Order: sequence, then C-alpha cells, then structure tokens
Amino acid sequence: MLVNVVTAVHAPHAAFLPAAWESLRRQSHGDWGWLVQIDGPQDAVLRALAECGAARDGRVDVAANGTGEGPAVTRNVALGRAEAEFVQNADADDELEPDALALLAGALGERPRAGFAVGHARDLLPGGGLRRYELPVHAGTLPRGALLDAWSTGQEGYQLPVHPAGVMWRRGLLLALGGWSALHGMEDTGLLMAASATAEGVLVDAPTLRYRKHPGQLSARRDDFAGGGSRSRSCGSAPPCCAPCPAGRSRP
Repeated sequence: MLVNVVTAVHAPHAAFLPAAWESLRRQSHGDWGWLVQIDGPQDAVLRALAECGAARDGRVDVAANGTGEGPAVTRNVALGRAEAEFVQNADADDELEPDALALLAGALGERPRAGFAVGHARDLLPGGGLRRYELPVHAGTLPRGALLDAWSTGQEGYQLPVHPAGVMWRRGLLLALGGWSALHGMEDTGLLMAASATAEGVLVDAPTLRYRKHPGQLSARRDDFAGGGSRSRSCGSAPPCCAPCPAGRSRP
C-alpha cells in the first residue's frame, strides 16, 4: 500500500536531507512517495536533493512555498498534495528506521479503527550512537484518550508518552483535524493530542524513528514567543516535554 512521506525542510536543514533520503531508500516497504515541501529559500535544498540523487527518483515530489511559513504550514501544504491513505511524517533532520513504514502501515492495516500509528523513537546522537527510552504506555491498541491522559498525568509534568515526530497518520483523520496545529514549537504535539482525544491509535513495539540531536533542531531553541499567554517550551529530550521543566530538572 502506498505511503506518502511528508517532509518540511528549510535551508539550514538541507545538509541532513541525504541521510533522510538514505533512510527512505533502505525501507523494507518499497511503495512510498516522498513529498518534500521547501520553506523559504530553495537553492540549498534543491542542491542537496540533486547531489544525493533524490531529485532523479520518480518517487520524490518537490515543491516550494516561495515564502517562509514555518513547519506547520509547510507540512500542511505538502499534505494537500498527498493522495495515499497513509501519511508518514518525517522531519528533514531525522531518519526512519528500515522497517518503519512496513510496521506502521501494517499496524494501521490490521486495525481499521486506528487513526494513527507510532513506534519507539531513538535519539540519534552527534557521534552516530542511538539512545532508546522506555515508554510509559504499552504496545498495542491505544484507546481513545490514552495518550492525552498519560500526557497530563505524568509524574514529571507534561511529558509526552510517545514521540510525535514519527507518527504515521490515516489521511482522513489528519484532514479532519485540520493537519498540523498552528502552535509555536508544538505543531506535532498539538496534532497528536487532538488525535488521541478523537480516535484510537496503535503503538508498535519497535523503534521506527531516529530523532537527530543537534544544536540547530527547533526543539532545542530558547527563543520566547511574544504572542502572549502561557508559554510552553521543549527541553529537547526524547520524548520531548511540553511544559516548563520541573524543579531540579536541568535543560541541556
């Protein structure tokens, strides 16, 4: 079954695209199409895709916003080009594990009621090492509201029970929820919480995402949003948390 892989990318992350491309080429599930949506200036991204060979693959469809709109808008523009029933998010600086598409698509195929599927995330460290975290939820069906409940009742504040960056979505649910949320630094978190409140999901008991740790990642930034209201930050840990760190917990 075809899976559309959605990647929003801006120029500072163009250097990571060859690794993301290689992770797609290694997939045991070969029926995929890569929807790359460029946010802002195009040259560095187009050059990276050409040099790694992705631009010559018929499964790769590249488009550009023409302006800088941020990750949520950029993913949603790419979503508008998706045609497959299953849509996999893949950030430009992350990698998918070799069996990610097969496992997640298989889980959704076996559970018609599930609106999304997710696996374990492993941190991809600067030296190439991988670090895995134990999850507070069990593999299998995630009942409606389960992730939302786990997120709001965690012992260390609002820490997400699964990583939101590597979710595979049933396109119908993704469209019904309006795509990725218009939230500052929490686009995928807002979507995942809305999905959990709306539909059941499934957790695959295997790693599916390699979440790259690097200084330029959006979740590591310290800039404050000047729009008013309560502010939530991510400390860049995996899974990322979505509230100020509890007392005694240091930021990297």
